[in-house]
Amino acid sequence: MHMGSLNMRFAILMTNTDESAFAHRHPKDGEKFTALIQMARPEWRFDVYAVKDGVFPENIGFYDGAMITGSPASTRSGAPWVAQLLDVIRQMHAMRLPLFGACFGHQAIALALGGEVDNLPGGWVHGRTENQLVARPEWASDLPEVVSIYGSHVEYVRTLPKGAQPLMSRADHTTGFMIGDHIATSQHHPEMTHAFICALTEELRQQMGPEVYARAQESLAQEVDQPALAEAIARFFEAASANRGRPADPSP
Repeated sequence: MHMGSLNMRFAILMTNTDESAFAHRHPKDGEKFTALIQMARPEWRFDVYAVKDGVFPENIGFYDGAMITGSPASTRSGAPWVAQLLDVIRQMHAMRLPLFGACFGHQAIALALGGEVDNLPGGWVHGRTENQLVARPEWASDLPEVVSIYGSHVEYVRTLPKGAQPLMSRADHTTGFMIGDHIATSQHHPEMTHAFICALTEELRQQMGPEVYARAQESLAQEVDQPALAEAIARFFEAASANRGRPADPSP
């Protein structure tokens, strides 16, 4: 582990399977997550692995932590790369290596550690989402009570893994959870910029149908809490790294 937070280096496990013309016109997820965290910690370094193509870090323990991106793929697809990713998540959990997952990442972490993923009962959620902060760890001290994040999903974590504590919730489900001090997740997309979600909304207009589209358009008139989220995630990694050297709490 690097000493101090100046030289921290992270793996971005890129799961986004979208190779459409739209995807090629916009920054890839590795760039988006790098830009997000560098808003708060410009000196941190990131290596991107296209895990969706079967490209994984040789030794995940080399890194100070990892982030798992979103994807139109399903965590329940049974694809070989998904199975391998679930194994890596279990390995990181056993090592208490700091891990943050967004959207697909949030669902994959839940699934890998014994939770359940299902189709969202109310159908597609897309646009600006408001999430009630239901826990306030030290690293989230500057987040507002209601956290606004762009989202786009049709699946959700129905059952949290054992030992998980809800972090955020929306409507009738958990939209972010923590396990110990080394795992944190968000169902939604802190890395998405306003320009990108607007473009994505147009791209998916036919698929999502007129009602979801109209709701999404209306929601995009207001800002999200991106700088506060960047700072919170950076502090999460710093706190998780600092705690790694300490013995784990004994199980009750």
